Amino acid sequence: MGVLFILIYLGIVLAVIEIHTLIFTYTGLDKHIARFQVISMLTGTGFTTGESELIIDHPIRRRFGAFLILFGAFSLAVIISAISSILSDEFFTAKISIVAAVLLVVIIILKMPKVRDYLSKKLEHELEEHYDFRDLPIREALLTEDNEHVLDYFIDEKCEFNGKELGDIIDEDDDINVLFIQRGDVKIRKERLVTKLQEGDHIILYGEEQTIEDKFGTNEDNEN
Repeated sequence: MGVLFILIYLGIVLAVIEIHTLIFTYTGLDKHIARFQVISMLTGTGFTTGESELIIDHPIRRRFGAFLILFGAFSLAVIISAISSILSDEFFTAKISIVAAVLLVVIIILKMPKVRDYLSKKLEHELEEHYDFRDLPIREALLTEDNEHVLDYFIDEKCEFNGKELGDIIDEDDDINVLFIQRGDVKIRKERLVTKLQEGDHIILYGEEQTIEDKFGTNEDNEN
């Protein structure tokens, strides 16, 4: 009965992972990223990647993340206790089976198209109603269309734009917006289009992805 209890509880953990993966997906997060971050929070390992900012910076995901962290700590204690009492007859296998069955039903319901669409709209509405625009990560605030892009362009010593002004580089009809130039600890905003670029500058660009790539290349090109 002890082994059965542990197997059922592990099934509950997997169900919790699947439920939260679905919920994070409904908030707009890619499924493979959502699943990894859910597992990371639940186990307390690996939650230091850059992708974790997609959870921390998002108010709704952050609330579910707090539950996952607490549930993970509780689950570890339960499993350790179960293993230490593996020979005991005092396992509540029947009750834990009911919990596992309920969670399985929840997963099935969450995967229904109507429920998925409803929750996606509900979570989006919740975000718009109760949270300030400034609370949103860049992806949620600016990249609302598939063709939108943000690029951190670095000026090095070999860059063709070194010594030039952005006003001479970007045409008026280009769908490119310069948010600011980061020069050390200084952000240049007001004079960003008439400031001569220097080695070490970071230009934060926002606009149509293909136009930005044609003019400045991709993130990978800039890193190389």
